[in-house]
Amino acid sequence: MDSVFFIKLLQFILSISLLVLLHEGGHFFFSKLFGVRVNRFYIFFNPKFHLFSTYDKWFRKLTKRTPVEVPVKVEKDAEGNEVRSKEYVGTEYGIGWVPLGGYCDIDGMIDETTQELSDDVKPWEFRSKPVWQRLLIITGGVLVNFLLALFIYSMVLYAWGESYIETKNMTNGMKFNTEAKKLGFKDGDILLGTDKNTFKQFGIDLYRNLSEAKRVDIIREGKEMSLDLPGKLNLLDMLKTQPTFVAPLIPCVVDSVLPETPAASIGMAKGDKIVAINGKEVDSWNEFTLAISQLNDVVTAKGTHEDSIKGRSLSLAFSHQATGAVDTVPVMLDQEMKLGVVQQSPWSIYKPTEVSYGFFESFPAGIRYGLNILRGYVDDLKYVFTSDGAKSLGGFGTIGNLFPATWDWMQFWSMTAFLSIILAFMNILPIPALDGGHMVFLLYEMFTGRKPSVRFLVVAQYIGMGIILLLMVVANLNDILRWMGLM
Repeated sequence: MDSVFFIKLLQFILSISLLVLLHEGGHFFFSKLFGVRVNRFYIFFNPKFHLFSTYDKWFRKLTKRTPVEVPVKVEKDAEGNEVRSKEYVGTEYGIGWVPLGGYCDIDGMIDETTQELSDDVKPWEFRSKPVWQRLLIITGGVLVNFLLALFIYSMVLYAWGESYIETKNMTNGMKFNTEAKKLGFKDGDILLGTDKNTFKQFGIDLYRNLSEAKRVDIIREGKEMSLDLPGKLNLLDMLKTQPTFVAPLIPCVVDSVLPETPAASIGMAKGDKIVAINGKEVDSWNEFTLAISQLNDVVTAKGTHEDSIKGRSLSLAFSHQATGAVDTVPVMLDQEMKLGVVQQSPWSIYKPTEVSYGFFESFPAGIRYGLNILRGYVDDLKYVFTSDGAKSLGGFGTIGNLFPATWDWMQFWSMTAFLSIILAFMNILPIPALDGGHMVFLLYEMFTGRKPSVRFLVVAQYIGMGIILLLMVVANLNDILRWMGLM
C-alpha cells in the first residue's frame, strides 16, 4: 500500500472517529442527564456483526442506580442481522467494523435506528420527556462539535501561533487571468483590500472578498489606486478556470534541482531562471505551469506514443545565476510531464508575519477564526445548488485527500477542527433524519402544542435518509469520476 495513501487514511479514520465519538457523546450525555435510556452506543457501524461490545453494569454500580437485568442472548434473524431483547434496560457500548460513522440508539426516538414503538409510553423513553429536554438531547451532538472546533482552533493558535504572508508585502504582486484583466487588473498589481475589508493573506477569504466587492484597492507601479468591481463575481468560476482569477506572481527562479531528472541532465542549478519555452517568453512560474499544462492536455487528447514523445520534447531557455549567460537547449520531460525542479514559493521569497498567543489570548482568537471559517462555508453553500457546485461535491476520498501527505499534528488538528465545524453545520440543516430535522419538528411541537404523528415522523425519516444517501452517492461518484479522469 502506498505510504501517502496509508498516512492520509489513518489521519482520516482517527479524525472521523474522534468527531463521531464526541458528537454521539453529546446526545448520550443529555440523554443520561435527563434519564433517557440509551440502548446502544457504537463507534463505527456494525451490520451483521461487531468487533467489540460491553454492557454498563459498571455505570449502574458507580451511580448506585437500579442494577440492570442480565442481557439476553444475542440472536440473528433470517437475514443474519443481530436481534436483541427489548427487555434489556442497560446500554451496550460497542465498536463496529465499518469505520464511517457511529450511532447512539436512544429509546423511544424515531431515527435511523428506529425500533417498534408501542402505545404505552415508558418514563425512560425520549418521547416521554419535555420538549426542552428533547431539544437539548437532539442538539447535544451539534453543540459538542461546534464547541470542539472552537477549542481545537484555540489550542492550535496557542501551540503553534499563526504564520502568514500579508498580501501588501508581496512586492512581486499578483498574476491575473484574462477575465480579471478585463476588470482592469494588471500583472504585478499588489492587492491591499476592498470596500469590505483589508486583505490579510492570500487564500479563499481573499477570493470571497473580491467576488462580493465593488471596489478593490491596489498598488500599481508604486502608487495606490482603486478599481471598480461588479460586486457579484461567481466564486466557482474564479477558482475553476485555468489559470485562476488571481495567484501570487512567482518569478521563474529554480529553488532546487532534483537528481537524475531532465533538469539535472541539461545542467540546471539552484538560482537559474527559466526565460522561455519553445521560443515563447515566460515571466513567472504561473506561466510556466500553464504552458506545461497545455502541452499535457494535447498529449492526453491524442494519446499515442509518438504524440507523447513529441509533446514531452521542448526547447527550454534558461539563464545561469552564476554567469548570467542564457542557454537554449532541447529537453524531454519525464512521463509525468515533470522537468525535475522545485519551484520557488512565496515562503522562500517573502518574510512571513509570525503571531504567537498566550493561553487566554488564544480563546478569543480561536473563536474568531472558527466563526470566520463557518461564515465562509455557509456563504459558499449557495454554489452547491448549481451544476458546477454539484460537480464540486466530494465524498470520503475528497475529505481524506484534505489531510497532509506526512503526519503533521498542526495540520491534523486544524483539519479535524474544520471537519468538526462542518459536521455541526451540516447536522443542523432542517433535513429529516439529521439533527436539524428533528429540531424543526420539536420546535413545531413547542409552538403549536401538537406532536407530529409517529407515522409522519417515520415517513419523514425515510425521506430524509433518502436525500442523505443520494447526496452521498453523488459525492462519492464524483470522487470516482475524478479518479478515472472523467471529471
